[in-house]
Amino acid sequence: MLNDYSFMVFFIAAAVLIWFFSSAIYIFREYERGVVFTLGRFWKVRGPGFVFIVPLIQKVVRVDLRTVVLEVPTQDVISRDNVSVKVSAVVYLRVVDPEKAIIQVVDFLNATSQLAQTMLRSVLGKHQLDDMLAEREKLNTDIQQALDAQTDSWGIKVSNVEIKQVDLTESMIRAIARQAEAERERRAKVIHAEGELQAAEKLFQAAKILAQEPQAILLRYLETLTVIGADKNTTVVFPLPMDLVAPLMAKLKTGSDGGLG
Repeated sequence: MLNDYSFMVFFIAAAVLIWFFSSAIYIFREYERGVVFTLGRFWKVRGPGFVFIVPLIQKVVRVDLRTVVLEVPTQDVISRDNVSVKVSAVVYLRVVDPEKAIIQVVDFLNATSQLAQTMLRSVLGKHQLDDMLAEREKLNTDIQQALDAQTDSWGIKVSNVEIKQVDLTESMIRAIARQAEAERERRAKVIHAEGELQAAEKLFQAAKILAQEPQAILLRYLETLTVIGADKNTTVVFPLPMDLVAPLMAKLKTGSDGGLG
């Protein structure tokens, strides 16, 4: 009977020791920290490595310090030019102060997610649709800075925010396509007009040079005739200006008068 009692006492004592050491010993990895509370009051942040606490008197909360990727659900956003779009984003964050992350907010991941949704609608609502489509880098920075300023008191660092997708309605997609087509036509007309202007300027300069010597114009006509005459099957009526023909006629007339005299 005594042996049975001694065995029971030994068994209970061993169980208590196993429970004590299993509850008192914590091992934290390099990316983990433990927030220790003594009788409900914050004591200190421990880790990484081996940490010993007093069971029943002290409690520890494990905190992961690695970067967390937080998906922001798709939000309905109305831009400053009254265009309704659906925007989704992703937030990269990490805990930099474990004490604040546990004490200042109940669930820092859920709290940051809700705040990110609000910030996404607030910041994007201040910009026009063209900015959402063309200036995502700037918008990402604006959202990240606004979100990081709010989560600083929770011990959370928002390192980056990326807008994943901006979904438009079918009517808006067609309107943007028409706008892009009109812009391309405008640019084509401008380029064509600039080319005509440059050609006119060059022709004006050439005319001024040729006007300084009438024989140069005649040579230019003859050169043009040579080029056209290369095709033997082509009949060309090529008018000559009177200011070129008149000197030749005058010389012929002078020569015939001299012969008669």
